[in-house]
Amino acid sequence: MKTILLLLASNIFMTFAWYGHLKNMQHKPLYLAILISWGLAFFEYLLQVPANRLGYQSFSLGQLKIMQEIITMIVFAGFAYWYMEKPLSWNYLYAGLCMVGAAYFIFRDSL
Repeated sequence: MKTILLLLASNIFMTFAWYGHLKNMQHKPLYLAILISWGLAFFEYLLQVPANRLGYQSFSLGQLKIMQEIITMIVFAGFAYWYMEKPLSWNYLYAGLCMVGAAYFIFRDSL
């Protein structure tokens, strides 16, 4: 559970580092957006690296990656809807279902 919570928190920082500047920094210099994004990415790494080290004790490398991608999709969908005020289409659901399939296959031997 610690791994999942750390990955969730790190993804929030990552999503804001990658996409947050698109909402309210369009008219700011690019270097400023880059510096702010790097600052956010620092906090993402403070959470992501321990999450992967801790998770690797219980999960395979592939399992960690699929967990990361599923968490990323969940965080991104929330970010897009609430922060960027973008509507969610059915494509988010379809992408999520594909990830459920990926999770099934990567965790199948562990079940």
